[in-house]
Amino acid sequence: MSTMLPPSSSSGTATAPATAQEPRETTEALEADRPAEARARARADQRAETGPRGTEARTAPWGTDPYANALRNGRGPLFLRRSDGWLLPLEVERWCSDAGAADLSALHRCEGPVLDIGCGPGRLVAELTALGHRALGIDVSEAAVARTRRIGGSALLRSVFDPLPGEGRWGTLLLVDGNIGIGGDPAALLDRAADLLSTGGLLIAETSPLDIDERAQVRLDDGRRAPAEKAAPGPADRPFPWARIGTPALLRYAGACGWRPADQWSAEGRAFVSLRRPRRPVRERSARTSSQSAESANSTPVISSQLER
Repeated sequence: MSTMLPPSSSSGTATAPATAQEPRETTEALEADRPAEARARARADQRAETGPRGTEARTAPWGTDPYANALRNGRGPLFLRRSDGWLLPLEVERWCSDAGAADLSALHRCEGPVLDIGCGPGRLVAELTALGHRALGIDVSEAAVARTRRIGGSALLRSVFDPLPGEGRWGTLLLVDGNIGIGGDPAALLDRAADLLSTGGLLIAETSPLDIDERAQVRLDDGRRAPAEKAAPGPADRPFPWARIGTPALLRYAGACGWRPADQWSAEGRAFVSLRRPRRPVRERSARTSSQSAESANSTPVISSQLER
């Protein structure tokens, strides 16, 4: 049985849809794909994360209530809350539904093997698999990864800033449903995306329909209780950096990083941009991206022992 990893060559041969056994095979292929030094670091990280038997691993906000509960239930309410109390509604019901017309407008533009960054409950990975693409989702939420696998997709519990399979060989990266905001630093995220894509690879990003460029510390909130009414803060109450950017802002960041605009379109009130990878060799991560990776490692439990077996 084939895995969801991109091939070493530029072959675009499609694979059969994912099966229930594929997540384990993908995990094994991931370990084989990573250099020995990276595997050693991962084992060291695993020991540091898990500690003695019975010690609970650190938990990221996206891996706990209320996000995990919303995905398990398939509905909200769920919000990103800024420190000033402003709420951004998250479209959990849409995320947990089948891919819609706007999603398909992006998926039909995908080329080669596809990596869905922040795949959530997996509708895009499952649809890509059904369309014959090699597709892999990554997410820092155990609930998201489990649901993606349950509906026929392949997914790993991992941050975009951590070592990933097939680096430099992906044909298309997806950053939809607001995921261009991951890490609160669009330039660092674009930097990392360039490392993941093959030469001439495509990045498809969904942007805010508003002309905005904002960064904020946010936390997940189900809107059911005011912050003052909550018990002792847990992992889900920790603030984390996020960004919201419109198409003009994304194009400014992309131009500064050497990305080439490929297309812009809108569908069902949602805005999308596709960009071609910069014409430069894949290099070591910039200081900014490395800093972001360190922050991610300190806040997300992306260790191999937590992948479903």
